[in-house]
Amino acid sequence: MSIKNSWSPDLYAEAWMFATKKHEGQTYGGAAQGERIPYINHLASVAAEVTWALQHTKKHCNADLAIACALLHDTIEDTQTTHEEIETVFGKAVADGVLALTKSDAIADKSEKMVDSLKRILEQPDEIAMVKMADRIVNLYHPPFYWNNEKREAYQEEAMVIHEALQQADEVIAARLQERITRYERFWKE
Repeated sequence: MSIKNSWSPDLYAEAWMFATKKHEGQTYGGAAQGERIPYINHLASVAAEVTWALQHTKKHCNADLAIACALLHDTIEDTQTTHEEIETVFGKAVADGVLALTKSDAIADKSEKMVDSLKRILEQPDEIAMVKMADRIVNLYHPPFYWNNEKREAYQEEAMVIHEALQQADEVIAARLQERITRYERFWKE
């Protein structure tokens, strides 16, 4: 019996271990001053959002592709990992998905970098757009304590651009992203 959007726990464990080793020692700023969160927390949260969406979407998805890319989405961008290394371990589809989720260092302008990233994501299967939306959902949980309102508003506006570009990939995760964008204003500092 086949279950819609089922996924392999073995692949999950392999991708989790790979990402854990690659991001070892990396942290990010939390909601409270001085707080540092292990980076693996971000990856687990993105994978959780993708897994939730896979359980609620009406469409058939390649769940293994989506979950592996969720766990690995920052390995090329934030570590010394290469596309070739990911392809050797996880296959071409996963490596290409992770590469599409990686912002290009060849582009200096931040908005142009985002346009390029979204264009490359749209050339991939819808599962990759689901990962990008999940990534932004997680990043909208709360801003780092050191961001001012200008940075928070710019981040919210960028989330709207992501939503507009990728929403057709999956209505369930797009709706969750829209809800997080709307709720983000509760973080404005007075």
